[in-house]
Amino acid sequence: MLTRADLERGMRSLGAIAEQSLDDAAFARAGVRALPALVAADLTTLSICHLKTGRREVTGFPDERLGAEDRACFDRHFSEHPLVRYHAVQRGCGAHRISDSTPFVRFRHSALYSEYYRRIGIDHVVAVPIEVDDDVLVSFVLNRKGRDFSDRDRELLDRVGPVLSRLFAALRAPSRTGPPAPAVRNDLALTPRERDVLGWLAGGKTDRDIGAILGCSHRTVQKHLQRIYEKLGVETRTAAVMRAVGPAPR
Repeated sequence: MLTRADLERGMRSLGAIAEQSLDDAAFARAGVRALPALVAADLTTLSICHLKTGRREVTGFPDERLGAEDRACFDRHFSEHPLVRYHAVQRGCGAHRISDSTPFVRFRHSALYSEYYRRIGIDHVVAVPIEVDDDVLVSFVLNRKGRDFSDRDRELLDRVGPVLSRLFAALRAPSRTGPPAPAVRNDLALTPRERDVLGWLAGGKTDRDIGAILGCSHRTVQKHLQRIYEKLGVETRTAAVMRAVGPAPR
C-alpha cells in the first residue's frame, strides 16, 4: 500500500530523529515531535512501562496534554490496556491499534476509555514497540480523536519501527556498559561472541543490557548462555561466572 513518497517521508522522519538523538532522552523528545509529521496524531508519547512494578515514564508532545492526574488515571488501568497486553503479554510484533484488538464500540464502554481516554479527548491509539522483554515495554504511542489510524498508517509505522528500535538500543548501550567486562579465561572452549556474553555476565549485566551492548536481542543472549552452560558443564549463571573468571585447573 505504501508509495515511494510514503517511504521518503519515513526516511526524512528517521533522519530528523537520528540527527537530534544525542542520548535516549533526546531521542524521546525528537521522536514524539517527528512522528506526527509522518502519521497525523493529536498526542504522541514515548512510554517506558516497567512491567513488574506498573511504573511508567512518559515523554509527550504536546506535553501539556497530560497532567499528573491524567497519568494516574492511565496507570490504574495499565495491566488491562489492549496495547500493553498485545505487546507485553502476547508478545505481538509491529505497530498495533486498539481497534485491532477490540472494536471501538466495545472499547468506548470500557473503564479505561471512560476514565482516561474520554478525559483527555482521545478515541483511537496505535503503538509502535521499540523494546520489549520481561521487564520493560518501550513504545511510541500515537493518539487521535475521531478518526482511527488506517492500514496505511500502521504499515508506515511498521517500516520505521525497527530502525527506531535499533537507534534506541544503540543510544542506551553506552550508559549500560560501565566498566570493562572482566577478562574470561583463555582456556575455555568458547566462541568470541560467547566470550563477550560471558564477560559481560561476569560484569553484572542483565540479558537485556548485554543485548544492547552487543547489538542483539535479549533472547539471542539467552541462547548464547544456554550453549555456554552446555560447554562449561554448569547449570546456573553464578557457576558460569565462577568458571569464567576463576583460576584455570592445574
